[in-house]
Amino acid sequence: MPYGNSNYQGWANQLTRRFTNGLQFIASYTWSHNIDNSTADVFSTYTTPRRPENFQDINGDKSDSALDHRQRFSYQVIYDVPFLKHSTSWFMRNIVGDWEIAPVYQYQVGTWVTVQSGIDSNMNGDSAGDRTMINPAGTANVGSGATALTNSAGQTVAYLANNPDARYVVAPKGVLPDAGRNTMQVNPIDDVDLTVAKYFGVGKEDRFKLRLEGRFFNVLNHPQYVAGNISDVGSVGFTGTAVHNSLIPSTSLFGDWSQVFSSNPRSIQVSLKLTF
Repeated sequence: MPYGNSNYQGWANQLTRRFTNGLQFIASYTWSHNIDNSTADVFSTYTTPRRPENFQDINGDKSDSALDHRQRFSYQVIYDVPFLKHSTSWFMRNIVGDWEIAPVYQYQVGTWVTVQSGIDSNMNGDSAGDRTMINPAGTANVGSGATALTNSAGQTVAYLANNPDARYVVAPKGVLPDAGRNTMQVNPIDDVDLTVAKYFGVGKEDRFKLRLEGRFFNVLNHPQYVAGNISDVGSVGFTGTAVHNSLIPSTSLFGDWSQVFSSNPRSIQVSLKLTF
């Protein structure tokens, strides 16, 4: 349906401290709250339903957005190494000296995802947005299927959670789910990147500058199974059976993000740029 509603409020801060001899610190913090009733209207991801659970009540899907990252912090150091930068020796100035080092640390709370029953629980002809029953006293990120209880005539009269300690229980057909949209979070981003650059003077009196740069993403190679890229605040579209099953409480993959998302292993990007 060609409509939706969203609301965003945020508070951003940045503190910069510059020292002599090329040293600089930049700290940034953002608190924000993004609320919507639809995020991915087309089938771009399983992590948030592309259609409402109840077509007659789209506001019933109002919740924290899949794009809601309440806390985000980054801390960057830029060090333009001054030693030998202005040496009269071309070799010392351009081979030994003139380096730039810039590590950056970033933390961002995890992406919200919607736990789903994977069946047409409310029997409206569409299972895409059907959520689960929720047990507030249950253990976080633990799911369960449900078993039908029948009377002497073999008719289903109730359902019993297979695991009474589960937070999320699959809502079988004919059950109206009570869990909200986007009630579970995946892992946060907790990452260190590093940029190292070397300058070379070219031409008379170093008129031109050749910049050789190496960028190391996740330089510590710390596994981060997040629903997106560690270098981006946005989420990434995820489809496929494994991703869908990780959101269904009755499956063995439920909440096991290491089986469906990338660990975002260390990657290196090298570039060369000529400036004048």
